[in-house]
Amino acid sequence: MQFSDYPVTYALIAANVIISLIGFSNAVLVDKAIFWPYRMEREKQYYRFISSGFLHADFMHLFFNMFTLFFFGRAVEMYFYAYALGGNLSYLILYFAGMTAASIPSFVKHKDNYQYRALGASGAVSAVVFACIVFNPWGMIGVYGIPMPFLVYAVLYVVYCVVMSKRSADNINHDAHLWGSIFGLVLTLLLVWFLQPALFKGILHEFTHPHFGR
Repeated sequence: MQFSDYPVTYALIAANVIISLIGFSNAVLVDKAIFWPYRMEREKQYYRFISSGFLHADFMHLFFNMFTLFFFGRAVEMYFYAYALGGNLSYLILYFAGMTAASIPSFVKHKDNYQYRALGASGAVSAVVFACIVFNPWGMIGVYGIPMPFLVYAVLYVVYCVVMSKRSADNINHDAHLWGSIFGLVLTLLLVWFLQPALFKGILHEFTHPHFGR
């Protein structure tokens, strides 16, 4: 397994880790980059849609997102190339557009709330996860030693974040998981529709014929 095999995924993970680690001990950086709808609306700081996606609340938050991106991102990078769906360009669009689109509902909801702030790659990672399950819903991933299909992991991933969102006990934008998931699913299906519509038959076959271990 070399960097050249999955350059985009590894580069995104490296950027997230480096910037997040710096942010753990640099409050000034976090203040300037965190998702803060109140200031974004009034000061036109829309760059925060992206900058906040490279910050994380703590090591566990960072690990959880990067663990997920490591497994699902490499698969998506491969699928987009192998199925001629735009390759790495489409993958980057999926990641960054997913990051932005996932935070728009929170921006609209909290643009007059000075206290609301959020961070994390949740929206982008969710978009990647659901792009992956379009092609391989029954692939297996091990979570705490428990094997489960990608589709099951994806659903649990979103349910967990929706529940956490209702608690509103941290600066993690849990709402972004749901909207990022929807965006990733829709964008991937659109890519297939416009670039390789013949793939739909195979995609339907994958979903209707469960198989495990691949």
